[in-house]
Amino acid sequence: MTLRIKKTDEAAVIPRYATEGDAGLDLFALEPLTIPPSEYALVRTGIALELPYGTEAQIRPRSGLALRYGVTLLNSPGTIDCGYRGEIKVLMINHGRERFTVTVGMKIAQMVISAPVYAEIVLVEELSGSKRGDSGFGSTGL
Repeated sequence: MTLRIKKTDEAAVIPRYATEGDAGLDLFALEPLTIPPSEYALVRTGIALELPYGTEAQIRPRSGLALRYGVTLLNSPGTIDCGYRGEIKVLMINHGRERFTVTVGMKIAQMVISAPVYAEIVLVEELSGSKRGDSGFGSTGL
């Protein structure tokens, strides 16, 4: 697969796989900013994508930021549809107790390219039964 990437800002860092075989490409911050505890911010990457038709890009949190600082992504995973051509921005939230500083070039998220399954929608009067039925929100136990 070829992923076409355009810099929307000359200072942008092109996404890359950290090691061979990784599922996610690292995304990098374009500008510095600080996120206070319990606040969120939209972080620019300075890149835009041309995804192949029938694919999506999922923006996912970095486990190290979550573990060390309590910082994750507010809309996770975020979905980028193949028709979107605008700048990729990452919605970060600080669940930690201290202010979190995003620095220029910092790895802020990872992007996984995948192929969604497209469903044919059929309106029915009844659904087939199942063992679980309509029980939800913790109904299967801990």
